[in-house]
Amino acid sequence: MRRWLADAETVLANHSDRLNAINIFPVADGDTGTNLYHTVRAAALAAAGDPRTDLGELLGGAGQAAMEEAWGNSGTLFAVFLDAFAASLKGHTRLSGPLLATALHRAQIRAWSALSEPVSGTMLSVLEAAAEGAASTEASEAGADSNHALAAALDAVVEAALGAVVDTEAQLGVLTSARVVDAGGVGLLLVLAALRSAVLGEGLAEDTLEALHGFRVQDPHIHADQPEALGVELMCTVTLSPLDAAGLRQRLDEIGDSVIMSPVGAFDDGSGVCRWRVHVHVADPDEALALIRSVGEPERVAFTELHAPEPAAADRREADRLAEGGPRAS
Repeated sequence: MRRWLADAETVLANHSDRLNAINIFPVADGDTGTNLYHTVRAAALAAAGDPRTDLGELLGGAGQAAMEEAWGNSGTLFAVFLDAFAASLKGHTRLSGPLLATALHRAQIRAWSALSEPVSGTMLSVLEAAAEGAASTEASEAGADSNHALAAALDAVVEAALGAVVDTEAQLGVLTSARVVDAGGVGLLLVLAALRSAVLGEGLAEDTLEALHGFRVQDPHIHADQPEALGVELMCTVTLSPLDAAGLRQRLDEIGDSVIMSPVGAFDDGSGVCRWRVHVHVADPDEALALIRSVGEPERVAFTELHAPEPAAADRREADRLAEGGPRAS
């Protein structure tokens, strides 16, 4: 599991520019690759320093680190995926085909429920296909806990995820018009392929990726040709009861879009009160922040303009940030 997250960090670093280039949904801000990379990096760092051998506990810690450090829409969804994936593995020190199927199914449900308005043709569709791929081998493989069954499940997961990525182009009108696949979907495919690579040593061939529309190195940055995105992305963490969380989600839906809310971890007092990671795109961030403050005190508040900088400028800005060792600009 540690090798999986480390491999996922590496592969996303290698492909972040192309993911940014085709990032036009839900807004054409060209940052999906950057956001996924930094979120997965937070998970990989947490796992690398965690000595536990329980898969669920190890990945649960990584998932919570990813949730707290999540960047953007795609990063938040990855954190939700990892946190839910981990929950099904608690008490186990070895991954199996049936466990993989259960974990992906749970992650699929959590990811769909985290969004106020889930949309097909995105990471959600790819995750759903991956879960179905794993489940299809669970019923057909003899010796379900064997290494052979796990290998078959991982192959089916990556094959199904790849097919779902190709299908995204026809599922969303904006992708169809631009003739590209969904950036978040490709990012999740890379993460799932990294899991297969960590277990089986079989990565995803570069020619497979280059066959995806818009993903060749020489292809243009499609997002630059889209109408400029307007508004601000607001992210924070806030401690809420389930009732207050439901009310806040409804009110954020009324003033913004791309609303994602997911629990970070429950308290031990049995009240159901827990920390929630909040993500929303809004025209007026002050209004959204006031709504959040009406029910709880937000922490780790980050604002990011939704418009995309030129690729070269974005590269310089990121290089400066890394050189300074500073937090994400907001």
